[in-house]
Amino acid sequence: MKELENRIKAKTLVLTHGDSDGICSGAIAKTAYPDAYVYFTNPSNLLEKLRLIQDVKTLIICDIAIDERNCSELHTALREFAETSDLYYIDHHPLPKSCEKESWFYHDIEACSSELTYRVFEDRLDRDMRRVAIYGAIGDFCDNTPCLKNWVKDWDKRNLYFQAGTLTQAILYKGRDYEFKRKLLEPLSKDIIPSNIPELLKLAREAAINEEKLRLFVKYNVEVLRNSAYIVNTNNSISKAAIYAASYGRREVGIAAEYRERKVAYDLSIRSRGEVDVNNILRSVAPRFGGSGGGHPLAAGAQIPEDSLNAFLRAFDKELGEAHR
Repeated sequence: MKELENRIKAKTLVLTHGDSDGICSGAIAKTAYPDAYVYFTNPSNLLEKLRLIQDVKTLIICDIAIDERNCSELHTALREFAETSDLYYIDHHPLPKSCEKESWFYHDIEACSSELTYRVFEDRLDRDMRRVAIYGAIGDFCDNTPCLKNWVKDWDKRNLYFQAGTLTQAILYKGRDYEFKRKLLEPLSKDIIPSNIPELLKLAREAAINEEKLRLFVKYNVEVLRNSAYIVNTNNSISKAAIYAASYGRREVGIAAEYRERKVAYDLSIRSRGEVDVNNILRSVAPRFGGSGGGHPLAAGAQIPEDSLNAFLRAFDKELGEAHR
């Protein structure tokens, strides 16, 4: 927060998510506005960060889902910014039912934020920056849109996936190291390929070795419920752990939970391999246990209090079963 406090007077500010899609979105926005300062945040902290900003001329928010708990307050704060500055809210997460759309809100659940950010600022960008949008799309499993299919034709697809894989693996390996992500964003905004960014190939290799250890840990420790499978405290990437939990648990939905001592809660990643909308179920079940959550139909996240994890897992599993009826 101190870092943002020192930057609240930046004329152009980009607030974005810290995953591969968010980083690529931020890089594209920074290419459109080279003097912008980029800060990483998330849905639960966005409103708090907005309250620190002063006298901004252009505010760009990328890949930040709207938290149902403060949807009304957030809308009010954003509307105030829209009256005094150029506001762009670019996102692809499903919206809370109470959310109102505005002219400054660029939203499409069928595309990733990287693709949307490029499309919003296309007039300010070199055509080659589409490549960075493709990296973000691949990293966010959103590379099957009509737009992306057309853009991919301009490059060797095999190299695009190599570059995107290198980038995504390194980002996941570094976790919450936001200083690393900030340094990474700078060369991406100049369309430098990930394999030419110092240390990235080495980090991607280490990530691949680490993922293999994770895969084997999940294979031998996964817990299975009627409709889902879960793994707790892998001390590793929870998004990847959730994927392997579904695979080795032989269930449609995989869940990975990691305890966060500072929060006295578990962070969860949930991945679906079927047609059940885990986002809708999560938004319904998590609040009943003092938690929160949401995301996409096939990929979502949550935060659940420590003493409610087991009860939540079983209630969530029951709702999955009900959804199949």
